[in-house]
Amino acid sequence: MNPVVHFEMPFDDKARLARFYEQAFGWQMQPMGAEMGDYVLATTTPSGSDGRPTGIGAINGGFFPKKPDWPAQVPSVVIAVDDVRAAMAKVKAAGGEVLGEPMAIPGVGQYVSFTDSEGNRVSILQPLPRG
Repeated sequence: MNPVVHFEMPFDDKARLARFYEQAFGWQMQPMGAEMGDYVLATTTPSGSDGRPTGIGAINGGFFPKKPDWPAQVPSVVIAVDDVRAAMAKVKAAGGEVLGEPMAIPGVGQYVSFTDSEGNRVSILQPLPRG
């Protein structure tokens, strides 16, 4: 079974987004800068020095800037897999559509989004080995 390990949501205004989630839920928001696509990490639960949640079943997330040429910019979940290419093949065989090719996220792993049979945007991540 492959677990949900992360969530993602798009934003228009990074400062407004960070202020909202910090004030409404007490989340720690960390802007990653232009070199990481202006992504904003959201720590939603106690986490270790590696950024991974310490509690069983808990996840953290992130926010990405909306872009006019990206497909399916809606909230989604990220599912951890052992092999991103094998998971892509399973997604296609099950009736989903993979949205592009995997991209390397430095220090994280290989990531790619897809739409499921109902048109929901979801992502898969082959995490780098721990340690």
